[in-house]
Amino acid sequence: MKAIILAAGYATRLYPLTLTQPKPLLPIAGRPLLDHIVDRLGEVGGIDGIYVVTNAKFTALFEHWAAERTKTAMPVSIVNDGSTDERNKLGATGDIAFVLRTRHIEDDVVVIAGDNLMSGSLKGFGRLCRERNAPVLGVYDVRSKEDAKKFGVVSMDAKGVVVRFEEKPRVPESTLISMALYFYPRDVLPLIGQYLKEGNGPDPSGRFIQWLYTRMPVYGWEVSGVWFDIGFPETLAEADAAFSEFLLQKSRNSEKSHAPPDNPAAMRKGI
Repeated sequence: MKAIILAAGYATRLYPLTLTQPKPLLPIAGRPLLDHIVDRLGEVGGIDGIYVVTNAKFTALFEHWAAERTKTAMPVSIVNDGSTDERNKLGATGDIAFVLRTRHIEDDVVVIAGDNLMSGSLKGFGRLCRERNAPVLGVYDVRSKEDAKKFGVVSMDAKGVVVRFEEKPRVPESTLISMALYFYPRDVLPLIGQYLKEGNGPDPSGRFIQWLYTRMPVYGWEVSGVWFDIGFPETLAEADAAFSEFLLQKSRNSEKSHAPPDNPAAMRKGI
């Protein structure tokens, strides 16, 4: 299984922070955002290669980041899509197709946006992907229909099959939204090229799902924990503070679980 991280955007809403630094490399809790995403991908299981697709402007910065990760279990490759600004960018689905074509990928693929910060584990996502061997969409409950208007809104049946997907609806049917996390089995990959050849829009990435779910079963998997859509400086600051606290609490809980009991004899007796 391969993973594609979408990181070719220019993040203009975060200017001036992203004038010389790509959003996925901005620090969150003391580490690049991209590091947290790679950590989550490691929980999926079975991924033996990661492709980070970026643009010509930021390729060197991503290559420097990747060079510092040479000792990691999953090899990381940086793919330059050749775009230079908003006017000639390929779009999310266009970038997926570019990586598949230029890297000759004929394997199952997990796709995730390069600004997808989440606290919940992706072990369950990986398990569902292997069980279904069908397209799987990561979803998150934003618990507000007003907030849902900004995303692709998803409805699922009792079996977890997507029965409706609508990008940025004026009147959302639910508060469950697509969060740019996808699994595509290898047999589905040619449909990405077909979708683009038919003249469908390459952006946002959810439009391919909107096209796909009417042609075959697409399953939804709900992400637990906290998820951040990092689009503005204030959201970045909020995510940094919240994730720093989350990781600190996680570390404290881990230390407690490994600490010796106050009364070892009582612990052995099950008291």
